[in-house]
Parts: sequence; C-alpha cells; structure tokens
Amino acid sequence: MLGNRKTAAASAVKNGAGTSESKAIDPLRSLGVQENEDVKRMLQGSSMIKVRSPRWQKRRTLKLLGDGVTIWCQSHKTSSWAKEQQSFSVMEVECVREGCQSEMLRQMLGPVPEQRCLTVVFKGPRKSLDLLCQSQEEAGHWVRGIRTLQERVENMTQKEKLDHWIHGYLSRADQNHDDKMSYEEVQTLLQMINIDLSDQYARSLFQKCDQSADGRLDHGEIEVFCRELLRRPELDAVFIRYSANDCVLSTVDLRDFLKDQGEDASLIHAQSLILTYELNEWAQKNQFMTPNGFTMYMLSKENCVFNPEHARVYQDMKHPLAHYFISSSHNTYLTKDQLTGDSSTEPYIRALKHGCRCVELDCWDGDKGEPVLYHGHTLTSKVPFVEVIETINDYAFKASPYPLILSLENHCSVEQQTVMARHLRSILGDKLLTKPLDGLDPHKLPSPEDLKGKILVKGKKEHPVEEHSSSSSDLSSSEEEASRAEGKPGKKTEDKKPGVSKLSPELSELVVYTCSVPFKNFEQAAKSPATDMSSFSESEALRHVKDSGMYFVRHNSHQLSRIYPSGQRLQSSNYNPQEMWNGGCQIVALNFQTHGEQMDLNQGRFLQNSQCGYMLKPPFMCQPDTTFNPENVGGGPGHRPVLLTVQVLSAQQLPKPEWDKPSSIVDPQVWVEIHGVPIDNNKKKTPYVDNNGFNPRWDCTFNFTVHVPDLALVRFMVEDHDYTSSNDFLGQFTLPFTSLRTGYRHVRLLKLDGSSLSPSSLFIHLKVTQCQSSPSKSSAKSPAKSSAKKP
Repeated sequence: MLGNRKTAAASAVKNGAGTSESKAIDPLRSLGVQENEDVKRMLQGSSMIKVRSPRWQKRRTLKLLGDGVTIWCQSHKTSSWAKEQQSFSVMEVECVREGCQSEMLRQMLGPVPEQRCLTVVFKGPRKSLDLLCQSQEEAGHWVRGIRTLQERVENMTQKEKLDHWIHGYLSRADQNHDDKMSYEEVQTLLQMINIDLSDQYARSLFQKCDQSADGRLDHGEIEVFCRELLRRPELDAVFIRYSANDCVLSTVDLRDFLKDQGEDASLIHAQSLILTYELNEWAQKNQFMTPNGFTMYMLSKENCVFNPEHARVYQDMKHPLAHYFISSSHNTYLTKDQLTGDSSTEPYIRALKHGCRCVELDCWDGDKGEPVLYHGHTLTSKVPFVEVIETINDYAFKASPYPLILSLENHCSVEQQTVMARHLRSILGDKLLTKPLDGLDPHKLPSPEDLKGKILVKGKKEHPVEEHSSSSSDLSSSEEEASRAEGKPGKKTEDKKPGVSKLSPELSELVVYTCSVPFKNFEQAAKSPATDMSSFSESEALRHVKDSGMYFVRHNSHQLSRIYPSGQRLQSSNYNPQEMWNGGCQIVALNFQTHGEQMDLNQGRFLQNSQCGYMLKPPFMCQPDTTFNPENVGGGPGHRPVLLTVQVLSAQQLPKPEWDKPSSIVDPQVWVEIHGVPIDNNKKKTPYVDNNGFNPRWDCTFNFTVHVPDLALVRFMVEDHDYTSSNDFLGQFTLPFTSLRTGYRHVRLLKLDGSSLSPSSLFIHLKVTQCQSSPSKSSAKSPAKSSAKKP
C-alpha cells in the first residue's frame, strides 16, 4: 500500500509541473487587466504633447507594450535615423497627478486646458513627464490605467513576477518576432538575464528542450528551457531534508519544517499551506506538497525575511511624541544638490508617500508679497510657498494617518510671515493644529494617536518682550545659529535689531506643541516644558552622543530633538542616522533626494509599523532617569546579547549595473552588515562568484554578536565585484533586527532609490540564539576574502 502511494507521489511530482505551466505566458491575463478599458486604450497608443517649458512642446506617442508594465514614449522626426524612443515602467512611477499640478503646467495655466493635462512623477531623480492629451477622456484613461497597473503589479506573487520577468526578456531576445527561439537568440537571452553558461551546457540544454528537433524552440519548449534555468537546487535540498520519502512533504513533514522555521507548526496550518500553494490536484487532495508546491510556497510573501506582523501598526501609539523615532526630511523642496538644484513640490510628494512625517520648508520673501521656498543665497530655483502647502494638503495623510510636522526655517519679513499663516489656515483647514488639544496638559506632548490627521507647525513662538528682552537671538532658529558656524547660508545677523520681534503674531499662533528654542545645556532643558524643542547640527549632536550620551538620551525622553546635515554638505550628502538614533534623537532629518547607505538605513528603520513614519523607541530610552549610554560596552540597560547566524545561500535574477555593456555579466558578492550602537557595528562579505548574476551560490556562514538588538538594523547589500575599479551597487535590503524572521528566507532586494528590484532576491538561513555571556566581538566562519584577484 505504501509502495503504491509512493509511486503515485512520484508520478505527481513528475507530472505536476504541467498543470498550468505549459500554457504561454500572457502578462495582461496574469495582471487581470486584459478586459480593462483604460488598459486597452493604452495598448492602442495615444498622441500627446510633451511639455518641458512654455516654448518647448513636442508631439509624442505613448503606448503600453504587451508586457503590461512598459510604456513607450516615441517621437518621429523627419529622417528615419533620428527616430527617438524612450520607455519607462509603471513600477518606476511614484504617482500620476491630474490636471495642471506641476510647476511647469501651472505656469501655463490659461492657454492649456487643465482637464487634458497630467503629470507622471517618477521615483528617484528622473524628471517628471508633463503631458497634454487630445481630450479629457484620453487623459482619464491614462491616469486610471497607470494607477490600475501599479496596483496590480504591487499585488503580484513572486511566481507571477518571475513569469513577467521571463516574458520581458523573451520578447527582447526574439529578434525576428516569430515567437520562436533559435540557438543564437537563446544565447542573447542568456546574456540578457546575466548568466554565462558554457557553450557546451547551453547547447545540450537547448537540444534537450528542442523536442521537435527543428533547431528552434516554440512556446512550450521555451518555457521548459526557462523552467530548467529557474530550477533551485538549494530549495530542492531543503525539500529532501524534510521529506520522508524524497518525493512529497506530508502534513507531518511540513509541520516539522514550520517548527524549525519558528512559525505556526499546527497540522491545520500545514494543511492550509498545501491548499494554497500546491498546484497538483492529486497531491492537494491527499494533503501532500510536491517540490513545485514547496517552491511556490518558499517564493511567496509568507517566506520573506521581514516579519509580516510588523507590516501593520503593531506598536502602542499612545506614548508622548518624544518616545518615537520620526521619519524626517531635510531641505525637502530640493530635487538635487543645495547649490544649483531645482526646488519643486514633487520631492514633498515622494517624501510623504514614503511615510515621512517631518518635512522642511526654507521660507524667503518672494515677489508680489508671496513667500517662496529655496536654499537661500544659492542658485537653487524657487517654488511658491502656496504651491508647496497645496501639495502637502493633498498628500499629507496618503501613506500615514499620524501627525505631520512642518519644520519652518523662517527667513521672511513679518508681512510675508503673515501671508504664510493665512495660506496655512486657508489651505490646510481643519487638518492644521491651531490650539492645544482639549482635555490635555498644554505643556506636555500628546501622542501620535491623539494627533491623528493633524499637521503641526514647528517654529518660534512669540513671547512678551519683557520676558525675553535680552536679545532677539531667541527668535532666530537654532538651525541658523549653528549653520552660520558651519558655513550654511542663513539669514544675515545685521537684519535683526535687539529687543524687536521679527515674528508675525499670526504665524506664532500656529506653533503649539513644537516650539523651537536654542539649546543651552541639559540642565536648563530639563526645566523647560516638553513642548520646547531644539535643533542640532550633525556635529553638535554627535558630540553630545559621544561625550554626554546618557544625558542626551534622558533629554530625548522628555523633549524632541531635530538633527540636520552640516552646511558643508554642498552635494546634499547625508550623515549616518544610526548614530543619532543611538542618542534617542527623534527627528533625524536626511536629504531624501540623495540615495545611498544612509537612506537605506532610514528606510529600514521605518519599514516596520506599517511604514507610518513613527517607530516607538525601546523602553530603556523612554525613562527620564535612564542610565543607557550608547557608548557603553560593558552591559547595562538595553544590553541583551544575542548571536545572529546568517547563512548566505544563493541569489536569484540579479540585475546588471545600468551603465554596463550588454555583453557583460556580473560577479556578485554579498555584504551582511549590522548597524547599531558602536559595539555592534560590523560587516562581513562573501567571496564573489564569477560571471553569474542569474543564480549564484555561496553557502557562506557568518556569526554576529548583537549586544543591543532593539536598536540594531541588518543590511544585506549585493555588489558587482570589480578588480580594476570600485564595485558597483546591485541591490540591498535593510530591516530592524527585531523584525527578522529565522529559518530559510528570501530577501527581496531594492534599487538604489529604495524601489523594488523584483524579482531579484537573496536566499538565506537565519538563526538567533541567546548569549550565555557577552563575547567582545562577533566572529565568522572564514569565507574566502573578496580581495583575491580575478584570474
């Protein structure tokens, strides 16, 4: 009887792959948009006007390709050689704005019919696309269509993303568009997907799949070829380890696997996974999971390294604001550097849609009595204050319901400050907090829950002159005072007259719980109300963290601190935010427009708690008498050492650097990094794998001792090893240590701008064990050093 079941199981394994995979991949069907009217119109293509300035307006044809994600923007000039073609993916789009909402289209309001306009705002530094359609109906099709495709792509399974990925490359490799692949086209495909197979292996695989023996692979044969390439021997090895008969997993086998993963190991859960992921009807009916079903399960969101419980708002949101780290942006209006970059409303959209809860507005007197935003005394362009507030009003709570803080760096005259106050009130309406909340102590900070849906103004608060008559410096922002010392352009000191207020009463009234005051010392600050807050330059804050860590943590349990980058960072580079979080600083402001490790850490810090922009600090940082010191290496509050064991097994479908030649293949290596208190900072790297970005294998194990896990972040970074020049970034993923899941997990890699790099991933195994003692430093199984020269 057992033998019959085993034979049936083996047969199911052998035949199970054919249940649905023999059909040709239809990207539109897999997205569920084949009957969508908006998408149908996009597939037909539309003639539009691309607008760059009042004088530069060119006709373009926009068309959605058959993959359902790529949009071509094509122009035809007089000669065939001058044909231009650009494309973008809906996955690169941050949002689509209807009407004349961009700076450029607003300039043209009047001669341009607003109902026919739209703006495509991209993730990262790419300039927005302003378009004028031929009709309001057509504009509606494109706005709704792009949004629909974005939503569908976002909800695709990893298997569907792989299918999409394959289809995209197959279309490009099929050079004569006959829906078949010659061996030469297969070689092109292999080069595209970043894999350097030996000619002998590639040819034998081609011949094995060419069942018709006509030297060309048809649809079904192409997919067999791709499935063979996509085989995951490392997943097969895990499957066999847990399978009692090497053919299928029973519910008991699967339960044992789940137990080792640290998950719900009940039989009911195991049965539900089989029903969800097993495609073979025989296996599903008999409560078995085949290797195909297991692969589907392992590729699903259920096996991501990030704990799905932390993807919702799971923290207590009723603590005072000072008890949270708050996602914060510096010079939010800038698209690039702070010397010559453009100022725009669009960086506010990007920041707010990524959960940022504190944005900065550098306000200066503008023409015709209307204040503007720009980086003072520089060549950055100017954007009207009123347009920024309108944009903030539209996007303030799209990503998070919790309070948004407007950090005003105020360089305006009293008259234009009054105009600012008027705009804030009229545009933001009930969202704007204008007085302390009823029933709460006005001198204490409310909670994010109390302030849901509210926008707070951070700035100076007017006091009677007799109380603060010594100098008007009390009315200047501490950012300005410290910035002048660090070389940041600020308001000239000669503009100020001792004892005379330069603050508009109307604007002062709008400052409620976030009153900017200069920081003098910890002793004086401890006597001040919790609603007072100070700003520190990065060097000043770092000095406090290093020299007075415990007192800074205590200060930040009571009051808010805002940290901003040095004025010497002319290219808008960023400091390390982790050092500031170690000191309990809440508003650690970074240049969101500048991508790199620092912004990776910021995205990782706020990945949890539904990416709402507020993350509750550990309890040992919230007590007013805490003795926690980030520089302490000898134990104490917050120290509970654990051993993290990371096994880097493999990677899948890694990209090439954008600037690489089409013929180049990457040589990937992986960094595993711990970012936390100084004693925990550590990173280790695997050896590099020659010429394989498709399915490289490492099987490399590292051990890290993490002393203060509640503050630690773990960053996985993949780069292309290069002996002759610096290594190229390929992808990364950062998450809080406390959000890690143990067991076999996939790490979904992100691009430099923080957007998805799907379907690229790492496959790892994680284990966390409590330390009996506190080893001085982490150790690792000694992987081959990456500095070895390439042959």
